[in-house]
Amino acid sequence: MTSIVGVDHDGARTGDASVAPAPGAVAAPPLVGAGLEDLLREMLQRVEDVVADQDRLRLLLDAVVVLAADLTLDGVLARIVKVACDLSGARYAAIGVLGGGNGSDRRLQAFVTHGLTQQERDAIGELPRGRGLLGQIIDQPEPLRLHDITTHPASYGLPAGHPPMHSFLGVPVRLRDRVFGNLYLTEKTGGGDFTERDEEVVVALAAAAGVVIENAQLYEEGARRERWLAATADITRLLSGSYEPRTALQVVADRAREIANADIACVLLLRSDVELELSVVSGVPHDPVPLTLRVAESLAGHVVTTGEPLVVPDVEQDPRTADELTGLTAWPTLGPVILVPLRTPDRVEGALTLAWSKDNELRFLDVDVRLPQQFAEQAALALQVTRARADQERLVVFEDRDRIGRDLHDLVIQRLFAIGLGLENTARMLGDRADLADRVSGAVDDLDDTIKDIRRSIFALSSADDTADVRRMVLDVAEGAERTLKFRPSVRFVGPVNSIVVPTVAAHLGGVLREALSNVARHAEAHGVEILLETGDDIVLTVRDDGRGVPDGAVQSGLLNMRERAEQLGGTFLVESAPGGGTAVVWRVPAR
Repeated sequence: MTSIVGVDHDGARTGDASVAPAPGAVAAPPLVGAGLEDLLREMLQRVEDVVADQDRLRLLLDAVVVLAADLTLDGVLARIVKVACDLSGARYAAIGVLGGGNGSDRRLQAFVTHGLTQQERDAIGELPRGRGLLGQIIDQPEPLRLHDITTHPASYGLPAGHPPMHSFLGVPVRLRDRVFGNLYLTEKTGGGDFTERDEEVVVALAAAAGVVIENAQLYEEGARRERWLAATADITRLLSGSYEPRTALQVVADRAREIANADIACVLLLRSDVELELSVVSGVPHDPVPLTLRVAESLAGHVVTTGEPLVVPDVEQDPRTADELTGLTAWPTLGPVILVPLRTPDRVEGALTLAWSKDNELRFLDVDVRLPQQFAEQAALALQVTRARADQERLVVFEDRDRIGRDLHDLVIQRLFAIGLGLENTARMLGDRADLADRVSGAVDDLDDTIKDIRRSIFALSSADDTADVRRMVLDVAEGAERTLKFRPSVRFVGPVNSIVVPTVAAHLGGVLREALSNVARHAEAHGVEILLETGDDIVLTVRDDGRGVPDGAVQSGLLNMRERAEQLGGTFLVESAPGGGTAVVWRVPAR
């Protein structure tokens, strides 16, 4: 039944009547038969709606133009939430942008709000990450209108300090099939609910926002790519200079950490087929750490073996993580990690690692793994060129040393040898002049010692400064002890020392020699020390002094350390000492 007010054919007003439409007749529009006041009121309301819609469309059009003028993502997001409030009459608005790049999940990478004061934001604390009701809209990117957000089954409720919110409108921000995030509106002005018309205009704004956000992300991605390319060019230019390999590696780690906005960057290089060495670290204070990792049991080893980059969202949850790295006390608790191979045309030499702490894991989402991978490959090539140049320079030095050695051997030693023979003949001609003969014989002995020193110098010239040269190591230790002993120990070698003493034994041998010379300097009151290193079936180091000997009851912690080193290698340690007769320590280990 419809209540109407009518007018008869004679112009007389009829009373109200309830008239049912005839069967099969078309129902009259709502305003048919309405009074003049009702018609005017309805017409004014519709005019106001049209004007409001025009204002909304004009505001929406202006917003699209303004949004398109901003290429920074933060600026675009801030403009979107403000315009959304103006268009829908919402008190609060927020936009959440989904994590892209390396993110395997669909958490919110950014969350920008409008309508909240700074005090309210501080009281809320951590902003949402895309769970609860927001997570449902992320998983099902469709518009959603609610009368009361708190009554929805997926709502987690509002945290302490959060302003009250009831009416809700959420729409996806998408472009074609790609969803960038969601736009959230709450608290419709006047306490009502968001209308279908509000939803339509906000959906239109979100569609325009999708285009603008994509442009902003492309702009930022281009800027990041440009920074990586600039860093690659800088590395190539820097490494073409006179950098040492370790210094060059440090430059690579520093620049990679800076561009990727990572907390830590490090370079691990292959030491052997089964071991990696942590060469340089950037981002944490550290001393050079002789840290080695097993290739078969580490993330870097997997990268070196496969030659492919590796992205780990949470390094602590990966069983291949080396405990040595994650347990370093100076390092923060690590979350996501990117490892890329240092690859040259010939081989993979190591891995560049970028790591972020758990507090900064969102920075990791901005990194496209292809960019550090290209950077690492270029850096590896530059390092290879640097090493080749260093090898060439070293070859020039060796050639010069070889020439000096030949001159010393062919000219100086031969002349000294001839002088020695002449002096020996002179000594035989002196007859009964025994004092002069002794002096000549002493001069011949000095010439023999000089020839030995020259030959030792020739051998040292033929050795690289950075190789495991046991002779050089012993001579350097003896020379270093001269400052505390106040005299230089004499050194003698017997046998092919460098070819027999392997690096592991050389490390212990150096420690024993330093300890022995330190004991002499502190306790012996000696005037001379002889060092003898013999190689054969055994490697024997003897350090003999002319001091006061080892007194009874003396603390023997240093001697105990030398004995433990010998026993560790399957050898023996002996101390020969007599009061006032000096001391001899004999350290003996098997050569094989």
